[in-house]
Amino acid sequence: MIPVTFSQLSGFEYLWLLLFCVAAISPYIAARVNRTPVSLATVISLMLVAVLQFLHALIGSVIGSDFDPVYFGALIPAWVLDPSHIHRLLFAGWLHGGAMHVLGNILVVALIGIPLEGRLGARRWMTLYILGILGGNIAWWLTHPDSTTPALGASGACFGLLGGYMVCWPNDKVVFPLIFLIRAWPIGLIALFRLGFEIYYVYSIDAGRMGGGNVAHLAHIGGFFLCFAVARFVARGAPSSLDDDSGDPYAMGVGNLGTVPSISEESGHPWIGAEFPLDDGSERVMKCLFAEGDEPETRLAWLEELAEQSACPVCGSRIDVKTDGHARLFCTSRSSHLDWPTD
Repeated sequence: MIPVTFSQLSGFEYLWLLLFCVAAISPYIAARVNRTPVSLATVISLMLVAVLQFLHALIGSVIGSDFDPVYFGALIPAWVLDPSHIHRLLFAGWLHGGAMHVLGNILVVALIGIPLEGRLGARRWMTLYILGILGGNIAWWLTHPDSTTPALGASGACFGLLGGYMVCWPNDKVVFPLIFLIRAWPIGLIALFRLGFEIYYVYSIDAGRMGGGNVAHLAHIGGFFLCFAVARFVARGAPSSLDDDSGDPYAMGVGNLGTVPSISEESGHPWIGAEFPLDDGSERVMKCLFAEGDEPETRLAWLEELAEQSACPVCGSRIDVKTDGHARLFCTSRSSHLDWPTD
């Protein structure tokens, strides 16, 4: 019997599942440790899972494994309402049906994802990516509620990145292969071009002008429009201000740092004597910032670390990093509470 829920997995099949989880998650851990882009971590994650799918197909039958990653993790709309299958809404975004399928999605994640992460920052980028997966899968489930055909792939997330980028920074130019030319195109043009084709395919299939094929076009549209609807909310407090196309998104925030304000231990910091002081871990990060914060890239990295580990000294709200003019911390609840360091 092919296991389709966690309760049906044997110990050996749990080992296979663990290998897939390690392949998917380890690039993100490495990106966090090495402070590298999460968009590139996603490219590596998708590639590793695809390689493991190939290896499983190659040796699974030889070693007698009944575990099938597609039937265990792909979206099967007819089963979604069963709580034991809820994992499919997310797992399906890391599985693909072949080399061309995964390579096509990796291309979009790399070409669109890297400059978008430069605008959004890593955490907001990953939020938008996950929403694209969920939006695509939910759209496919709602439009094919009785289907038992597995649906899989990161295409919903890819279209989600396009929709989110278009609504937040429509004038950015991104290098992309479009109309047989590889050059920098406005992201709005790229997004509308790709969305237009998807809508045309859906219309043609519905009108009987072409066969249904095996491409979930409605999932692509669902991922696009969910991210289009929520991206400006997700992007609040992002390193780049909404609609501001100044600076270079490919610089991943570093190109927009501007001048380096003075940061020294003697000058102190806003958490000294505050209602919400730094804990021991945040104090260690602050010492690293004082010691190593002269270079823009290093200063940005330690400020991002401090933002993740500490809160606003005045109200205890979440804080984040802005990079317009120079990198600094600000309170996401009320900007007057924290704007540090200053020029």
